[in-house]
Amino acid sequence: MFEPVKISDSTENGIRKTAFLTCPEVCSEQIHIETEGDVIRSIQYFKGCHGNTQGVASLCAGMKVGDVIARLDGIDCHGRGTSCPDQLARALKML
Repeated sequence: MFEPVKISDSTENGIRKTAFLTCPEVCSEQIHIETEGDVIRSIQYFKGCHGNTQGVASLCAGMKVGDVIARLDGIDCHGRGTSCPDQLARALKML
């Protein structure tokens, strides 16, 4: 019900680029993730609270995928059952 939907997934020169549609309960509409092995290179949110999503993306850059999942999984926004950070954790679980 709250799961993001993978809309693209490609790898070039060892960099995996994956894009997800977020669930309708959150303010962001898409998350684009670049990983190299198990390390996050970059994250870009589309729509949503620009300052918060930029902050989350910046803090996660350089972290291991599993560490980000552990920190963000289950964060709730105003009783919606998910949040923009939780959507990122759910997307990362799908990599």
